[in-house]
Formats: sequence, C-alpha cells, structure tokens
Amino acid sequence: MKTEAYSSRPEGRIPNSRFPLLVHRDAIPGGRVDVIKTRFRENGWSNNWEYPGIYRYAHFHSTSHECLGCAQGWIEFSLSVEGWTRVKLDIGDVIVMPAGVSHEMVDCSEDVLMVGGYPDGRDWDNIQEKFLTEEMFRQAAKRIMMLPIPTRDPVAGEALQQWLDAPSSVEGGWNDFRDGLDASS
Repeated sequence: MKTEAYSSRPEGRIPNSRFPLLVHRDAIPGGRVDVIKTRFRENGWSNNWEYPGIYRYAHFHSTSHECLGCAQGWIEFSLSVEGWTRVKLDIGDVIVMPAGVSHEMVDCSEDVLMVGGYPDGRDWDNIQEKFLTEEMFRQAAKRIMMLPIPTRDPVAGEALQQWLDAPSSVEGGWNDFRDGLDASS
C-alpha cells in the first residue's frame, strides 16, 4: 500500500486541519463493499454507508473525521488541500479525511460506488462554507479542534502516525487561527 499525504491550512471559512489528508492507494485490492466495510469496522470506523459517489458540492464535517473507500469504478474529488487539489480514486483506494477538510465529487465513472465510515461510529454533519456565518464557523472550528485522533487507521489498523506526528496548532502556524477563535469567545 502506498500512501500520499496532503496538507492544508485555514482558508476563508474552511477550517481544514493540522492533520494531513491521507490517500491509501490500492489499500483494499479488488474493492468490494463487504470487504471495505469489514476492514473499516475491524479498525473502529463504523456508521458505514454505501452510495454511488459523494455530494457534488463542497462541504466539510465538524463532528467527525471520515474515510471513503472506492468499491467500484472511479471518482475524482476536489479537496481543500494544497490550494484545492484534485485527486482521483480507483477501486481499492481509500481517503482518510480529517474533519474540516472540504471535499466534493467533480467527476466519476457511471458505475462508481463509495463506502464511508467514521471513527467510533460518530455522527457527521454537513457544512457548506457559503452558508456559514462567522459565529457558525467559529463553533464548527472549535468542534473540530476538540475531536480526538482516531485510535487506528481505517485500513492498516495501526496508529495514525502521520496524525500523531502532526505539529500542534501553534507549531504548525495555526496559532493565529486558534487565537482568533479564542478571542471571540
């Protein structure tokens, strides 16, 4: 399994994350919904769903991190990492997405089928930057900062070392962002 990591910083009213977004290539060879769901659940990522793609509008979650596995076809995402990067997933690829990272489906095969999961079966919300007031943004950002790091990677089952090794908000240059949130409290 090859893993790609993408970094992000706050952008407008998209909080993004100090944790890198991870793309595990060929993580679950052959895909298959039941195999992906089983792997996610074995590693503590439940509240699973399957759907032909994801939303076609940019959105992020403030109540949970998310993993997305491609079970069939292919999908192309636009992600609020490294200046709105496009990433294509094929069968067996998995994204591990930190809360706060905006994402949307921009293209897909006609037969695409995605499987999602959330650490510890958390419930997720759906936030679109264009509908956020400043106060709603601050509340979402605070929820994100309070989320725990998941115990295990949804694919490998090991500690999410890239997240454990991520700089603190101060070391990573997030201090202005965090100070702005604290000042508004």
